[in-house]
Amino acid sequence: MSTDVGSGSGSEATATDTGPDTAAGGSPSSSINPSSVRAVAKKDFRDSIRSWMFWGLSVFFFTLLVATTGVISYFGDDIAAQGQTTEALVAMVNGITRLVIPLIALILGWKAIAGERESGSIKILLSLPHSRKDVLLGKLIGRAAVLSVSLVVGFVLAALVVVALLGSFDIVDYGGLLVMSIIYGLAYTSIAVAVSSLTRSTTVAGAGMFGIFVLFYILWDTMLVAFMTLMNMGYLPEGETTAQVMLFFNSLDPGMAYQNVLSLVTSVGDLDGQTVMMLENMFGSVPFYLQDWFAFVILLGWIVVPIAIALFRFDRVDL
Repeated sequence: MSTDVGSGSGSEATATDTGPDTAAGGSPSSSINPSSVRAVAKKDFRDSIRSWMFWGLSVFFFTLLVATTGVISYFGDDIAAQGQTTEALVAMVNGITRLVIPLIALILGWKAIAGERESGSIKILLSLPHSRKDVLLGKLIGRAAVLSVSLVVGFVLAALVVVALLGSFDIVDYGGLLVMSIIYGLAYTSIAVAVSSLTRSTTVAGAGMFGIFVLFYILWDTMLVAFMTLMNMGYLPEGETTAQVMLFFNSLDPGMAYQNVLSLVTSVGDLDGQTVMMLENMFGSVPFYLQDWFAFVILLGWIVVPIAIALFRFDRVDL
């Protein structure tokens, strides 16, 4: 069983997966060949799914979900009596996945490219008919598939526990939470693979992953508090524009977008009536950046933008 999630050992087996179609990839530094992307992704997925890290993270995630369902089952009678079993489950699972999924995605993506560059295997991989874009996209798809499998397994097993203990729950809400959790995980996987492609050192890449986690879980909120403090001290003008800037900035946080988008697919997460009334009094209506559809756009943006920047830069770095 591999101890690494697919890095540093992909060249040999990828060569066996590469079909004749990949030889028609054109310029190896600028083209994208779907067959070549698929070959890299397939090999990366197989390496990652066999790693102890994948199974360790999956067991960790499953344990957290089961612990959550255990808490719900303990108070199940009271929650069920209020008809809020599904709401309680989705709300509690959402609180866990918002923190745990980024950790899993960042760890899975840490060595995706940096590990290949550090070991030198990236040059062997690129000597095959794979362009740099093929490798980058293949790694992203492979790691995203591994993360998705881990989430699906964890969610399904936890659901079985809930059904066994509580009888039943709303599968539509639960399925919606799973789909949005996968999209949320894809966003962090894209960020992780993009950062991994920026350096040839796994140590630096690991520091980058830690920095990303600190950015979204500590600094983002700290900056909001700093803005509010400056506004209260008179260094920033009080008014509708300043409030809109702060709310818009807050909505760009992937975790906040994940929380907001749940109202698009589940019966929980909607803005409460008091908040809606306050926003309508301030701005005349609920701003577009606080609505669930825009939260979905933000999550898609966190998937597309990081990997697009990485595709542009990775074509031009000296390996």
